[in-house]
Amino acid sequence: MQLTRHTDYALRVLLFVAVQPEGGRTTVSEISERFEVPRNHMVKIVHRLGRLGYLTNRRGKGGGIWLAVAPEEINLGEVVRNMEPTLDVIDCTRPWCPVAPACRLKPLLDEARDAFLAVLDRYTLADIVRNEARLRTLLQIEPHPPDAG
Repeated sequence: MQLTRHTDYALRVLLFVAVQPEGGRTTVSEISERFEVPRNHMVKIVHRLGRLGYLTNRRGKGGGIWLAVAPEEINLGEVVRNMEPTLDVIDCTRPWCPVAPACRLKPLLDEARDAFLAVLDRYTLADIVRNEARLRTLLQIEPHPPDAG
């Protein structure tokens, strides 16, 4: 099973936002730059994550992007389910498969998918950002917001 790029990028966005310094905010442009993803694609992902309640997105002065809930409350299995258009490993209807009524492959693949999701359900965003200092270094994020004075 392979996740779509949309879901991959959504998980990266959540990770990036989660490792911002306390009270820190980021922008779509900054995320796009760090992951080398076109800005217009990232806008769609950030907007969707906001609609799903994972992010707060504000435009203008004092705006930016930040987590709407604590990392401990963002379940990775739920994020994948919310972002993926379908979780079917195979589609036996396109083109229609003549052995579909008797085939045992799809149920086995569905079971494997369920096992994959069950593993993700055991983890939260907090679990994947425990190495926050190293992630900040790799993502070139300052550990503390610069002083305003």
